[in-house]
Amino acid sequence: CRVAALTLSSLQHALNGGIRRYHVAPVLSQRAKVAMSHFEPNEYINYEKLEKNINIVRKRLDRPLTLSEKIVYGHLDDPAKQEIERGKTYLRLRPDRVAMQDATAQMAMLQFISSGLPKVAVPSTIHCDHLIEAQSGGEKDLRRAKDINQEVYNFLATAGAKYGVGFWKPGSGIIHQIILENYSYPGVMLIGTDSHTPNGGGLGGICIGVGGADAVDVMAGIPWELKCPKVIGVKLTGKLSGWSSPKDVILKVAGILTVKGGTGAIIEYHGPGVDSISCTGMATICNMGAEIGATTSIFPYNERMKKYLGKTGRADIAALADEFKQHLVPDSGCQYDQVIEINLSELKPHINGPFTPDLAHPVSDIGAVAEKEGWPVDIRVGLIGSCTNSSYEDMGRSAAVAKQALAHGLKCKSKFTITPGSEQIRATIERDGYAQILRDVGGLVLANACGPCIGQWDRKDIKKGEKNTIVTSYNRNFTGRNDANPETHAFVTSPEIVTALSIAGTLKFNPETDYLTGTDGKKFKLEAPDADELPKLEFDPGQDTYQYPPKDGSGQHVDVSPTSQRLQLLEPFDKWDGKDLEDMLILIKVKGKCTTDHISAAGPWLKFRGHLDNISNNLLIGAINIENGKANSVRNALTQEFGPVPDTARYYKKMGVKWAVIGDENYGEGSSREHAALEPRHLGGRVIITKSFARIHETNLKKQGLLPLTFADPADYNKIHPVDKLSIVGLADFAPGKPLKCIIKHPNGSQETIMLNHTFNESQIEWFQAGSALNRMKELQQKSS
Repeated sequence: CRVAALTLSSLQHALNGGIRRYHVAPVLSQRAKVAMSHFEPNEYINYEKLEKNINIVRKRLDRPLTLSEKIVYGHLDDPAKQEIERGKTYLRLRPDRVAMQDATAQMAMLQFISSGLPKVAVPSTIHCDHLIEAQSGGEKDLRRAKDINQEVYNFLATAGAKYGVGFWKPGSGIIHQIILENYSYPGVMLIGTDSHTPNGGGLGGICIGVGGADAVDVMAGIPWELKCPKVIGVKLTGKLSGWSSPKDVILKVAGILTVKGGTGAIIEYHGPGVDSISCTGMATICNMGAEIGATTSIFPYNERMKKYLGKTGRADIAALADEFKQHLVPDSGCQYDQVIEINLSELKPHINGPFTPDLAHPVSDIGAVAEKEGWPVDIRVGLIGSCTNSSYEDMGRSAAVAKQALAHGLKCKSKFTITPGSEQIRATIERDGYAQILRDVGGLVLANACGPCIGQWDRKDIKKGEKNTIVTSYNRNFTGRNDANPETHAFVTSPEIVTALSIAGTLKFNPETDYLTGTDGKKFKLEAPDADELPKLEFDPGQDTYQYPPKDGSGQHVDVSPTSQRLQLLEPFDKWDGKDLEDMLILIKVKGKCTTDHISAAGPWLKFRGHLDNISNNLLIGAINIENGKANSVRNALTQEFGPVPDTARYYKKMGVKWAVIGDENYGEGSSREHAALEPRHLGGRVIITKSFARIHETNLKKQGLLPLTFADPADYNKIHPVDKLSIVGLADFAPGKPLKCIIKHPNGSQETIMLNHTFNESQIEWFQAGSALNRMKELQQKSS
């Protein structure tokens, strides 16, 4: 039998996948029975089901399929009957697994507890990476975090044990690196409660960032809804070389598509240039696809992925993926909704920013542009790592740059920090000497956690309000994101460019052409870095930081103190009363960019992610009020006094007055944090009206019973003033595809009527009517019991 299987495999390889495998796939799967991960030996990869669903859909659509379509449609709940139209219909999907980081897992697990279900229906994990503040260095910061966050970590660990969820302890690493090392695989569909979940696309999976309520659906065994994504193809030709890196691919794409150009679409990379990029490099590109609003990003299965799977102890998954490879690459002749072509041989190193990740510049130009724009050119801090760029290869290329500087007696002129992506990466770069080289050049190695990338940074070198520049290998650079200072000009680039610029100390340095001066007075030029994509030896796993859930967790106690300031059990939101929303006040009319960081700030507020009432005190404190150009200062329409946004919202709630928010383009871009939807709902909000929404945030608002609506005519944004009152009428006839009417009542007694669009389908309208998706889930449970 083994000989026959090997012969068949060899024949298929020789014919380059020409044999149709569906006749033999069940036999192969039975022979292999390959586990999804080492941590769940009894949960198996089901490529036969993927293949069966793909064949059903391909027959129905009668056309070649993109890779994105194969994996998405391969996870349909009902492939035979599901209506499929890219960009139009809603798909009901069955993801393979769920992953949650600790800041969002708190609310997700609180909602799961509220569901009353005894155990999760799919493999799920919690990852402690968001609550560790960068301060003194890895070990000290980790000890401090464990002490400060003991209550939250205990809640997550015990909730995980009770409900069958694996628990990665603080210090284990960043969620997306852990997923890449252990859980992502070609063809998987994984949803994660973090916007950078698409990182797993570097291993050929469809990995999508969602809010906690979506995760609860999947953990409860309910089909998960996603609007059928469009597919944007990025054809890569040529080959990366020199100072150009995988990060430059996505920095270039961000400059082309902008922060909302990928909304509602999957970015699918293909073409001959793909094979010149390492697996972790592909993950970097997919990770930062979140910054262009993409649903997710993906690369086709290839030898680089196979090599990475083998090095991370999953050669059995690679062998199985080889057998099913025709389903893990796009069909020849498949059609994309848009195609971008990038010649990697011509791609130059890029640096994007400040204040937005789509403002792209070649590194060779940034010094002159900064001087022209009045941006500080002296670099105060360089920071490498984060979920985007903390692989072994990233650390190796940065160490290669640092080693050259050290050879000439130089250290970093800027402060310099290093964030390993996981305990495995930390232990391996310590063993192989990279960490020491980076320390020697002046670096501080931080904990295996998100740290400054998400604002967990106790920065001491500047005062708030001081104008300064930092360069990072992170993914996001919104105003105040890293250090809560609105005057920090943050630029994102590759780790090796960050390292080079930190050594030079200025944006005016171009490592491709400029010279440095060694301590001996001689000038020298940095050579383009070269490093192994994977260690020559096996990875060093480091400390064991995983907690397996017990087979039976029913006896496990999960404690939430009623006096806790960190955790709070959830109360159901009120149901819709069946009436139109009349005479709503406007809490704030937002001017310009309004990300989830503006709506629900991170940094010091992360400690309240499990306590809805406390974290609601940061509602919209970063948004700019169009009435006065200030943040966190709005007019109370009942008292005519200006005050903080959360206080004003609480006052309206106390007085029984409903309110609305008016927003601009791409409202809610950035993080997947559902607190940006929970908070306005908790404080009495009912409607958010904008020119456009970011995908995850729009869904999160729907899940919590709010109405996210968009102007049918974007110019109508100018018709609404902060002192007006709004009525949404016709809700008794609320239906998919049918616009809603909004009556604007001005203080002088005049009225205007405008039309508002929405993207609700029938089941989502039921969420609104029930008060939230969780309320609707409970209604359905009661009906079926």
